Amino acid sequence: MSIQLISVSHKTADLSIRSCFALTRERQIEYMKALKTSEVIEECAVLATCNRLEIYIYGRESHQREIFSVAETLLFQYLELPAAIDGAEYLRFYEGTRAVRHLFRVASGLDSMVMGEDQILGQVKDAQNLAVECGCMGTCLNTCFRYAVTAAKKVKTDTDLSRTSVSTATIAVKAAKEYLGDLKEKNILVIGASGKIGNTVYKNFAAERKTRIYATVRPHHHLENKDVYYEIPYDERYDSLDYMDVIISATASPHYTLTVDKVRKALKTEKPRVFIDLAVPPDIDRRVAGLPKAGYYNIDDFARIAGENNRKKLAEADAAKEILEAYQIQFEKWMIFQKYFSMVRNTKAQIGRMAEEKGMDRALNQFFFALRECMTPDQLEAFMKTLTKVGEIYEKD
Repeated sequence: MSIQLISVSHKTADLSIRSCFALTRERQIEYMKALKTSEVIEECAVLATCNRLEIYIYGRESHQREIFSVAETLLFQYLELPAAIDGAEYLRFYEGTRAVRHLFRVASGLDSMVMGEDQILGQVKDAQNLAVECGCMGTCLNTCFRYAVTAAKKVKTDTDLSRTSVSTATIAVKAAKEYLGDLKEKNILVIGASGKIGNTVYKNFAAERKTRIYATVRPHHHLENKDVYYEIPYDERYDSLDYMDVIISATASPHYTLTVDKVRKALKTEKPRVFIDLAVPPDIDRRVAGLPKAGYYNIDDFARIAGENNRKKLAEADAAKEILEAYQIQFEKWMIFQKYFSMVRNTKAQIGRMAEEKGMDRALNQFFFALRECMTPDQLEAFMKTLTKVGEIYEKD
C-alpha cells in the first residue's frame, strides 16, 4: 500500500493559475466520491486553501501510476481551466515517504508562504474531517493526518516557529500599514467578515484599537465584540466605499465582490486608500490599482512582505524538522506493521501450534533458525541489534 499526493501550490503556480484550481466544498466532496468509485483508490482527502490544492490518495503500490492517472483525469473534469492553460504543467506528484513528509511540513506551517502561519493546521484538520464525513477517508489516511496534526501541535508548543502569531490576516494589517503609513483613525471595511479568514482579519484590525471597522457578514451572523464594528449589508458595500481607507475582501464567492467600474463610480474623494484581496479566486478586480492614489495587494504580494518573517524563523525550522521526522518515523512504522499485520498474526499462530506440539523452547529455536536461513548477513546483524534493544526495554519494565 502507498500514500500518494498531487499538489498545486504557491511554489509552483501564481495566483492567476491557482484560481483556476479552486474547488468549492461541494466540488471537493463530489471529486472525492468520484475518486472512491475507482477500483484502484481506497481512500482520499482534499486540502484546499488560498495557497494550495492537494489531493492525498491511498491505494496499492502496484497501482501507483494508474492512481495518479485516475486522480489527474478526474480532477480536470471538476475544474474549469481556460483553453490557453495546460493544467498538468503545474501539478507536482509525490509518493510514499515524500508524500507523508510533505503533509507533515504543510500541517506545521513549514511549507506555507508565511512560515509558521496559524491557519494551515486548522485547514488540515478541516480537510481530514470533511473526508471522514463523506466516507472517503479510512484508517490509513486518517492515521497519517492524525500523526501530522499531532506533530504540528508539538512544533507549535516546543519551537518558536508559530509562537509569534503570523498569518495571512496579520500580514494584511502589515500591508495596510505599509501603504498608508499609519492606521490611526482609519476606516476599515472587511467584506466577508463572518468567514474564517475574514473573521481573523477583523480580529487583527480590532486588536489595533485605533481604527473604525465596518464589516459585511452573513445573514443572522454577528461578530465578537459588537461594540467595535459597524455592520454594513453586503448589497450596500459600494455605497460606503468612498468613506473607507482600507478595503479587504475575503469571501468564497465565485465572482468579484468589487469590480473596477463600480468602484470608480463609488469613489468621490481622492485620497490614499488600499484594496487587499485575500480570496482565491480573486474577490477584487485588480484594475482598481489603476485608480488615483489606490494601492492593491493580493495573496501573491504577501510573499515579499512575509520574507522577513521567514528569514527570522529559519533557525526554528531546523528544530521543527527534527520533531516532524520523529513523528513521521512513528507513522511509517505503524504503516509497515499494518501492511504485515496478517503475516505477524499467522506467524504467532504457527509458533503457538508448534509450542503445543514440541514445547515453547523448540518452537522458538525453529523460528530463529528459519530467520537465520532467510536473511542475508547484513539483515541478520541488523535484526540481532534490534533484538538487543528490545531486550533492554523488557529489562527496564
